[in-house]
Amino acid sequence: MLLRLLAASTLVALCLPAVAQDHNHDHAPVQAAAGDLAVSQAWSRAMPPSAPTGAVYFVLENRGEQPQRLVGAQTSRAEKTELHTHVHQGDMMKMQQIEAVDVPAGGKVEFKPGGNHVMLFGLKQPLVAGESFPVTLQFENGGEITTEVSIEVDAPAASGAASGHHH
Repeated sequence: MLLRLLAASTLVALCLPAVAQDHNHDHAPVQAAAGDLAVSQAWSRAMPPSAPTGAVYFVLENRGEQPQRLVGAQTSRAEKTELHTHVHQGDMMKMQQIEAVDVPAGGKVEFKPGGNHVMLFGLKQPLVAGESFPVTLQFENGGEITTEVSIEVDAPAASGAASGHHH
């Protein structure tokens, strides 16, 4: 019985990324675009004033016919930024730095809690709900997109990360 439950849980976990990739967010307004790339739904969670770190989430869309590769980000709001994801290690979820995120031609990648995100280290100012700040996304081909990141108490409903998301 336990083995069947574990096998079923593993199957569900393996299928979730495919479902998430197929989720359509065409209704989300584009916040910033450059060439074939567009950014929408950029947000960061409000943090206590003493918090040294934060994270940025967004949807990155590649409207072109060539794959793109996000290799970094920068903001004046933090000393350092890194691309991160969450991975399973045993029965634990662990955050891990990654070198890049591939965005397939004609595809979208959602940066969300529990998945890919831009980690902010050494915050220069607290992340206060209602404020915003710019983040510049950097691509392997040398291109950049700067977008305004909204600081929210909870995930915006339009991001699909909130529990009450409906279409």
